[in-house]
Amino acid sequence: MGRAAALVGVSVKTLHHWDAIGLVHPSGRTAGGYRVYSGDDVARIHQVLVYRELGLPLAQIGRLLDDPEADEREQLLRQRAQLLDRISRLQSMVGAVDRMLEASATGIRLTPEQQVEIFGDDWDPARVEEAEEKWGESKQWAQYAERAADLGPEDWKQIADTTNALHDDLAAACRAGVAPGSDEANFLAERHRALISTYFDCTYAMHACIGRSYVEDPRYVEHYDQMAPDLAGWLREAIWANAKIHGVDPETARWE
Repeated sequence: MGRAAALVGVSVKTLHHWDAIGLVHPSGRTAGGYRVYSGDDVARIHQVLVYRELGLPLAQIGRLLDDPEADEREQLLRQRAQLLDRISRLQSMVGAVDRMLEASATGIRLTPEQQVEIFGDDWDPARVEEAEEKWGESKQWAQYAERAADLGPEDWKQIADTTNALHDDLAAACRAGVAPGSDEANFLAERHRALISTYFDCTYAMHACIGRSYVEDPRYVEHYDQMAPDLAGWLREAIWANAKIHGVDPETARWE
């Protein structure tokens, strides 16, 4: 009985119970009185397990297996069809859970296709994964994930529109030669910091660090400079000038 229980993945107590209620009897006993299960007995145990997995009560399983008019092959085919149906439903559930996990991890409840549609053709959904790898343990990432989890496609569309409008104004100011530190440039820098604060509370020190990354990361340089020549450098200077007004030394600013 112990070997049979281990083979089919049930407890000895379960086999004792099934024997007692007449569901699965061992075919014989050893000279010492131990129950012995044949290959047919083990096959019957497997059928019981399948029906039990499908949610049938033991009494009904016993009637199905002991029906003298039942065809064993027909029973197995019915079991197989029921299992395939259950597998299909479980796979759908797994897909739903995976989508919820993705939303929880990235904070963006959008498919990659929706992200590209809303944020533009140059948007790379992998940026979110990269950011999580770098900042995932930070308080700011926790804020971002919490806030973003409440946003739907329409909310993200509005944020994207706000971002595009800001980028247009930044590019126009850069092309017009607006001086960093001027009232107009400071106003644009504050709009930029407010946009970032949509995701997490962005201090002036953090903003200065972000401005620094705009000229150190080639991807940011390419992203901004395609809007206007040297926009990445101009934006860094505008952010830094605004930070200085608020008592932050951008050269030594830290992420805090």
